[in-house]
Amino acid sequence: MKIGILGSGRMGGNLGTMFARVGHQVTFSYSRSEQKLVQLVRDAGDSACSGNPRDAVQDADLVLLAVHWLNIDEVLSSAGSLAGKTVISCCNPLNAGDTQLTIGHTCSGAEVLSQKIPDAHVVAAFQTVPSEALMPVFERRSESLRPSLIFCGNDSNSKSVASDLIVQVGFDPVDAGPLQIARYIEPFGMLAGVLAYETDEGPAWAYRVGRFGRLFCQPK
Repeated sequence: MKIGILGSGRMGGNLGTMFARVGHQVTFSYSRSEQKLVQLVRDAGDSACSGNPRDAVQDADLVLLAVHWLNIDEVLSSAGSLAGKTVISCCNPLNAGDTQLTIGHTCSGAEVLSQKIPDAHVVAAFQTVPSEALMPVFERRSESLRPSLIFCGNDSNSKSVASDLIVQVGFDPVDAGPLQIARYIEPFGMLAGVLAYETDEGPAWAYRVGRFGRLFCQPK
């Protein structure tokens, strides 16, 4: 699958590298540093390249949107049409200081994004784990007990594609329902940030969601 990365910072860089290492063709774009893009391509391997946002999305089957919320309009303008594409967004709608959500209660950042690109299929995913957890999870993806990853979206085919990617990089996908559920997922992403950066335990943490009966029923 061809994947375009819009935003090659910590989240986009790590996820893009993981996608490339499991065999997808990845194009990194939208970084403050050209050297950062060069390094990402080198680290990701032969399945990766870099370009501008339009290069990244033009032939992509799937686009990962991993920019700060305040840069959404700029990167969408640079990328061009996303019609018909699956767009995975790991963007929480944060203010400039990353201290508060700017959208909530009656809407979500994911829903606003969907209004901005109505011809695309938005899936909200990966915003509930810190970037520091991504590679450790990926490196342990062969283990049977995996961290969970909550996601949501309206298009069933796009959610299926996202779910497969989530599995490939080491998480257990948890489909929370339609895109409206991002209203609850995004505040959980804020909690993830508090646990990662405002405690003494370190930022590399993940979570596990399980039905009560399944947690205690061990196969004989």
